Amino acid sequence: MRRKSKAVMVRNVQIGGDAPIAVQSMTKTDTAKVEETVKQIEEMVVAGCEIVRLAVKDEEDAIGLKEIRKRTNVPLVADIHYNYKMALMALDAGIDKLRLNPGNIGSIDRVREVVRATEAQGVPIRIGVNGGSLEKDLLKKYGTATPEAMVESGLRHVRILEDLGFSDIVISLKASDVQRTVAAYRLMSEKVDYPLHLGVTEAGTPFGGTIKSSIGLGILLHEGIGDTIRVSLAAEPHEEVRVGWEILKSLGLRQRGVTIVACPTCGRLDIDNFVEIVTEVERRLAHVEEPLHLSIMGCAVNGPGEAHDSQLGITFGRNVGMIFKNGVPMRRVSGADIVEEFVKEVEILRKEGANAKSLSADKPLVQILTK
Repeated sequence: MRRKSKAVMVRNVQIGGDAPIAVQSMTKTDTAKVEETVKQIEEMVVAGCEIVRLAVKDEEDAIGLKEIRKRTNVPLVADIHYNYKMALMALDAGIDKLRLNPGNIGSIDRVREVVRATEAQGVPIRIGVNGGSLEKDLLKKYGTATPEAMVESGLRHVRILEDLGFSDIVISLKASDVQRTVAAYRLMSEKVDYPLHLGVTEAGTPFGGTIKSSIGLGILLHEGIGDTIRVSLAAEPHEEVRVGWEILKSLGLRQRGVTIVACPTCGRLDIDNFVEIVTEVERRLAHVEEPLHLSIMGCAVNGPGEAHDSQLGITFGRNVGMIFKNGVPMRRVSGADIVEEFVKEVEILRKEGANAKSLSADKPLVQILTK
């Protein structure tokens, strides 16, 4: 059962409550470089990013942010550290959410000024606790950045906002390892009903980082904890978004775009370019937003079973393929044209619209079978 949390609006995207879990990422460009940043945001949105965070470290970034706001409708989050004036400039630029720890921006008067401006614009604040930058007194108290220390840090910032009458709050508690991250979110989920933004921070390379994020976020989401996610990778942000969606799709929490189930291949495989075919199909259909499920099987052992429930499929051997729909053969195509012709049939299926949307969510929509 999903944890009950308060609903918070970020522009037109709801976080928490009964809203779908949102996929976020962060730009990796210099925010002051508007053209580069807008281009990256566009790539993120195409990949399915629903909320975009940007670093605002100085006035040049804040000025750039104002122009960026004019050129995209996706909800924008300003990432602020220490300088309350940057928060005020970001709000003036029209951002939709602040990522800010109120205990780190100076006197209570400065915090109050930011909170009042935030309230006036109906903008929420995300408190972001990071295991690598906890307060010195908490490190001394706990000896290291334990889950308990992270939660105590987060609650400090929460109380500052609550004492000022502000409760439009989202919380994140990120560590660079799975165990602390999971333990911290579990603990916080028992203490507050604010929405939780999940992430394993500084997760690493696309290979290692994807594994760590999938395990950490997967555990929490499976337990019903989490209202929005960000996968942190040393990679382009649209790759973070793709991984985020795959995590949600694998748990049955969201559906978007093409899901490819492909066999790992073995000695039964009788086609030389199987991996290239799978990769090319995925690349050619990356723009698809409809939840299409593709199964690419490399031999006849599991293939027939997968084919039984398919709406669109293809079997191919060494030099020829057969495209079929609902188990009925449609036409033969040469092996060299297999990807091109299959992609055409997928696009035809998309245009049918109503038929595609009426399919059961747990029933593969598209399958490729090889013999």
